[in-house]
Amino acid sequence: MTRREWIGGAALAAQAAGEPVVRLPHKVRLAILGLEGHIEDILGSLASVPDVELVAVQDPNSLLIDQVRRKQSSFREYRDWHEVLDREKLDMVGVCGSNGERAEILMACAQRKLNIVAEKPLAITMADLERVKRAVAENGVRLTMLLTMRFEAQYRALKQIVDAGEIGEVAQMASQKSYKVGDRPEWMLHRSTFGGSIPYIAVHMVDLMRWISGRELVETASVEGRVGFPQLREMENTTATIFRLDNGGTAALHIDYLRPDTAPTWGDDRLRLAGTHGVVEYQATTGVTLVTDKHPPRRITDLPPGESLFLNFLNSVYNGRTSVLELIDIYRVNEIVLAARDAGD
Repeated sequence: MTRREWIGGAALAAQAAGEPVVRLPHKVRLAILGLEGHIEDILGSLASVPDVELVAVQDPNSLLIDQVRRKQSSFREYRDWHEVLDREKLDMVGVCGSNGERAEILMACAQRKLNIVAEKPLAITMADLERVKRAVAENGVRLTMLLTMRFEAQYRALKQIVDAGEIGEVAQMASQKSYKVGDRPEWMLHRSTFGGSIPYIAVHMVDLMRWISGRELVETASVEGRVGFPQLREMENTTATIFRLDNGGTAALHIDYLRPDTAPTWGDDRLRLAGTHGVVEYQATTGVTLVTDKHPPRRITDLPPGESLFLNFLNSVYNGRTSVLELIDIYRVNEIVLAARDAGD
């Protein structure tokens, strides 16, 4: 399914049915500004949080708003995000529009003391990222970013295996994100509003590599390009990035928009971690596999449960629970992908 199909499809109800009910100490009034990106993690979890009220949805595309209304009918709709902030009494916002406008919206929301669930990246320049960080700190709001892959069962399993020491010290990582090109919106076709494929896509794998391995990425080099598909204009459809790890190890990440329409899934994500005692990896066709110096290759089928980023954030903000995704890591992955993009440029 494409993300746009997710907005109005039965998948929302299916996701909500598997989530536990989360109660909050008071009502939380939520607005969603923009309907691009990982909005399914917010919309698909609303049935599990009866204390969250979706009061407003903004997007310039009325068709996308209509798709949301099929599942959530009581909200007010807007075309301009400024009007939402001026007219609505809010506690939290989901900021999921185009990349180029995100930093300005985040700063405006922080100045209004609103907690924020943001699409990635937070900004498309280092200067704007620093302004967002200052606005969040000065206004004391809580911020998370939709790095939803960290909450998926297969990647939690990889982390458990590495944390248990089964592959030893991680020395090398290899990761992939491959997507169908699909019908890309106009804002993605221009660097000034998109920011590049590396900040938009690589951010997921950068976060997973750091989180799972426990290693820091300290140096990077990249190449970027577009081959074929002239309709993509300034949007790269192939990139390759390498990193040096803080222990002298290496990591490689390649992303593309070259997955054929005949492929059974929209994306093909892969992650491999090699350590001093073994190798663990995930790809959809083989699942999570592990080989160590003590055991032959095997598939790991007993995976930890997945979780909703949005529900985890609500619990951390309003119920004092531990957050799986800390602000320091959110800022760090933004810095890394912008540096990788700048290195490619």
